[in-house]
Amino acid sequence: MMTEKRPTSRSRQERMSTSSDGRAHASSDIRVLTFDLEDWFHLLDLPQTADHTAWPGFESRFQRNLALILEALEQLDQPATFFCLGWIARKFPKEIRKIAELGHEVGSHSMVHSLVYRQTPAAFADEVRESKDLLEQVIGGRVRAYRAPGFSITGATPWAFDILASQGFEIDSSVFPAPRAHGGLPGFDHATPHWIDTPSGALKSFPMNTRKIAGQRLVFTGGGYFRLIPGFLLERWVGDTAYVMTYFHPRDFDPGQPVLEGLSAIRRFKAYVGLRGALPKLERLLERYQFTDLAGADRHVDWAAAPRVFVADEVHGDPRCLPD
Repeated sequence: MMTEKRPTSRSRQERMSTSSDGRAHASSDIRVLTFDLEDWFHLLDLPQTADHTAWPGFESRFQRNLALILEALEQLDQPATFFCLGWIARKFPKEIRKIAELGHEVGSHSMVHSLVYRQTPAAFADEVRESKDLLEQVIGGRVRAYRAPGFSITGATPWAFDILASQGFEIDSSVFPAPRAHGGLPGFDHATPHWIDTPSGALKSFPMNTRKIAGQRLVFTGGGYFRLIPGFLLERWVGDTAYVMTYFHPRDFDPGQPVLEGLSAIRRFKAYVGLRGALPKLERLLERYQFTDLAGADRHVDWAAAPRVFVADEVHGDPRCLPD
């Protein structure tokens, strides 16, 4: 039972470079801990789960899985950013409010997990606005950060950044500069924090970090690769990477979740490999390294020296700076 008020993310971030808690960290390192708050059935691009009006028919495991995550973060005193679906916030407002009350950061992960490249700019704007407004009502504070479902902002949808800036978002974490089944920007050069300039203003971009393995750029700090790669390698790679961005889902730590029917063999493998060992693997990382949330990372980055990327001048314009 928690009886003490958690320290704010600012105090944790300050401690990141000054504590003597035995964790490996350096003042120049940035390791960001993030979770995409979805339920186990929110896998992308499946006919049986695509219609959000059918989601209430699935048994939810969200509360159980979120409780495991919050308990681990509490025990290991680590802050995180939680990118939340508006649908989840509407169904579980107490849980989302608790995340904020515990000192963690809440960001938007869209309303109903729609892939950006399947939407029109107008539909994307409506969904993002609805999600942001709802989350701000639930937590009683500002929502500054956004992450696209499936990292689905691609070279064909540069207008998404402009819309995010126009709606008051300050931080985006949607850039996945590596090959990916849904979205991604494999030709994108920046895998460290940078600015994205749009006609409506600038966004601070915190992309996924990458590592070259067998000649391929891979993201190993989330999803199937995280669950598949042995823990000792993960700990070594996280330790020798100055900028680390993670992405986890509550279902990543739930070996008892149902298996959705109709998945291809490779999709089934990617979705369910390594579930049993994922939480202990994450806990070992959190024991060894100090992480921060996006708000803490924002204060840590030297934005005056960060590179800038310019996106298209207008909706449907030339995505010249977002190669995919």
